[in-house]
Amino acid sequence: MPDEPSAAPPPVSRPDSQPVPPPGLVLVSTPIGNLGDITIRARATLAAADLVLCEDTRHTAGLLASLGISARMQALHEHNEDAAIPALLARLAQGQRIALVSDAGTPLLSDPGFRLTRAAIAAGAPVTAIPGPNAALTALVLSGLPPLPFLMLGFPPARSAARRAEFGRLRAAERAGLSATLIWHEAPHRLPEMLADLAGAFGDRPAAVARELTKRFEEVHRASLPDLARHYAATPPRGEITVLIGPPPPEQPDAEDLDARLRAALAQHSVKDAAALIATATGLPRRLVYARALALTDDVPTNNDQ
Repeated sequence: MPDEPSAAPPPVSRPDSQPVPPPGLVLVSTPIGNLGDITIRARATLAAADLVLCEDTRHTAGLLASLGISARMQALHEHNEDAAIPALLARLAQGQRIALVSDAGTPLLSDPGFRLTRAAIAAGAPVTAIPGPNAALTALVLSGLPPLPFLMLGFPPARSAARRAEFGRLRAAERAGLSATLIWHEAPHRLPEMLADLAGAFGDRPAAVARELTKRFEEVHRASLPDLARHYAATPPRGEITVLIGPPPPEQPDAEDLDARLRAALAQHSVKDAAALIATATGLPRRLVYARALALTDDVPTNNDQ
């Protein structure tokens, strides 16, 4: 019989002829360094906004000017967000379109706006987002570390004692079963100390430092945590920085634990299947586990291996 025709690829969506979302709160992602990464919808939304909320009006004024946009701006940051919410909800109730941006990237992630967004949702106001650049995800896909699962942790504590305590809690979570690539942002002047604390907590773990993403001097330095700590202690970094460390390696059982697991598996499975199950569970080479399972077959009743 002739081969069945392959399924047709999904149709490519065309740009919306009206890219501006309806009135409400709009979370607008902005470039993390390269202005060319602004999206059509982000630009149109900022141009149509009744109000643009931003961390730093001077920074956002520069962005808007480069896009040829004139818009009313209002600062929204951790110190004034709660006080600003009632008036902003009143504007949304009047049918205004309010755009919320951070200094760079996707709003709310390590940036102000979560409390306002939560209040707008609770009030029944329309809330939507314009997706776009994100430093953590860009760093993740460039790092060479496992992309899934990952855990974005924002900025670590500025003080070393609090930072080491947080890293200790993460190590405890890993011992309890957490296995994910971990991601932080960090200020350049604190990076060497942070990396030293990471190396102390997590050991010789593969890691990456992504710097100045999407900009002219973009750099992704991939190495072990101790090597990165030594490098940046000798070479003070500059720019916007994202730090990533890979998940912990599978725990290696000792000989007694391996034998106990194999005996339990051999009581229900063939040698081949028992070895495959335990190799998958422990991360040990299958040949090694199979050889040990064969050595134990005289001690444990097993199913026929044929």
